[in-house]
Amino acid sequence: MPSICRRDFVASAFLMAAGLGSGRAFASGFPSRPIRLIVPYGPGGGSDFVARLIAQKLTETAGWNVVVDNKAGASGLIGTDAAAKSAADGYTLFLADAAHATNAAVQPKLPFDPIKDFSPLTLVGSSPQLLVAHPSLPANSLRELLALPRARVREYGVGTPGQGSVPHLLYETLKRKTGMELVHVPYKGGSAALTDAVGGQVAMVINSVPACMPHIEAKRLKVLAIASATRHPKLPDVQTFSESVPGMVGGAWYGVMAPARVPADLLQQLNAAIDKVLDLPDVKARLESSFVDSMPRGPQAFSKYLNEEIVRWKSVVKETGVTINS
Repeated sequence: MPSICRRDFVASAFLMAAGLGSGRAFASGFPSRPIRLIVPYGPGGGSDFVARLIAQKLTETAGWNVVVDNKAGASGLIGTDAAAKSAADGYTLFLADAAHATNAAVQPKLPFDPIKDFSPLTLVGSSPQLLVAHPSLPANSLRELLALPRARVREYGVGTPGQGSVPHLLYETLKRKTGMELVHVPYKGGSAALTDAVGGQVAMVINSVPACMPHIEAKRLKVLAIASATRHPKLPDVQTFSESVPGMVGGAWYGVMAPARVPADLLQQLNAAIDKVLDLPDVKARLESSFVDSMPRGPQAFSKYLNEEIVRWKSVVKETGVTINS
């Protein structure tokens, strides 16, 4: 009997080792075809900028063929749902942003679970929101805007990347705290809103700094306020929302996810490759110049942050009474 037990033990150990070996072999052969990085917005916004930077550098450093797939619509829900329902084989990644948390707060019924249907890889960075305006607007700051006659201000439109987005919730908070009402114009992503603001079709836009900066630098748009806790060292003359409306802080954040149930060895390989990209000096420089500040890395930090964000925005939705018409 003892000899049989030893034989069984040795055989079991061999099979376990073989299984582990096959998993490593599978991971080492990855990827054998292009990887899709889904962005739930159209080209040109902050999420698209971050995604294309990561995709480019993964291609350059790891030799992977990473293709950005813009799937805009429904405040990011279309692209997010596509990512959630993708095969859990490591060949689909998802560039999540703050809407991943706000959608969970404003949408009573989502076609996916923002927590259970995804495997967080790592946060990339965060950036405060800006209130920008067409140069013709007769106000050069939020303080000046609030001083204009309310009947006149009510005629101005403010574009956001969509209903339930951080910019939309910032506007609703501003309206509740000041009584200033604008015409909210939700777009399918921030790029279209900024294009219309440059063309004068909408007076103002709330959007992330990376998306706004090219228009600001070209003087096609001007900045009225920044939604950071304190004035930003790169925009020292721009007042914060909180200087006029205490407690108003809100920003964009970016992180990379995979569909749930991707094998652990592939998740580790994907995370290591992305981590290496984020450590590149030129990537750090480009993110910093675009006002994307670093955030804690890794799956655990991302998971903790996402849960906290969902709780936070649910509280804001309750306070503002925001509802989304699905």
